[in-house]
Amino acid sequence: MAKLSVNVDHVATLRQARAGTEPDPVAAAAIAELAGAEGIIVHLREDRRHIQDRDLWLIKQTIQTRLHFEMAATEEMIGLAKEVRPFISCLVPEKREELTTEGGLDVAGQIDHIGRTVESLHQDGILVSLFVDAEEPQIQAARKTGADFIEIHTGHYADSKNELEAEDLFARIVESARQARGLGLRVNMGHGLNYVNIRRFAGLKEVEEYAIGHSIVSRAVMVGFDRAVRDMARLVHSL
Repeated sequence: MAKLSVNVDHVATLRQARAGTEPDPVAAAAIAELAGAEGIIVHLREDRRHIQDRDLWLIKQTIQTRLHFEMAATEEMIGLAKEVRPFISCLVPEKREELTTEGGLDVAGQIDHIGRTVESLHQDGILVSLFVDAEEPQIQAARKTGADFIEIHTGHYADSKNELEAEDLFARIVESARQARGLGLRVNMGHGLNYVNIRRFAGLKEVEEYAIGHSIVSRAVMVGFDRAVRDMARLVHSL
């Protein structure tokens, strides 16, 4: 059965809009667990645009499931990961001007740097995932770095303009997931998935976990956070 990890970054985004104290992503993490999430995801960005250091530490101290720490492969974030010791660190690309992560990490173009980062995190018992596009060279490169997982970027599929495009992009995702498993990499999926487009993943047994945030927080505005997570958990667990 596939697992659901809930990204609470967008709860923090709403809080930071007023630079106040609510809604609290720490409280959201607790509700998500009670509603069926098997993991909590936070992305601490260099510019601290949403998740703050305080959120990272409190979530690590209070959740009962697994902390997924999305991070750039920078000296600052590597140091923080070694202090916090999440269950897994997912290395992602990061640009100051982007609204959200726009694509996968260019692992093939920086194998040595990523490989050193993976080795450093492994020394502290932290599993490592690489957020990559569904492209063979990136998956091959991910294997060479010694990473444990890849998280396939599903954003292009989620943003597809018509059914034909969606089918083509989904086929690439399936092929990449199977290629990764054949190389010994474990496979997660994430970015842009919602209550409709995730249904296409039914039967794709190569996937261990789905990382979902924005669509859950969006639905929570209408129906409440508990129900939004429960609805998504039910979908994910049925895949």
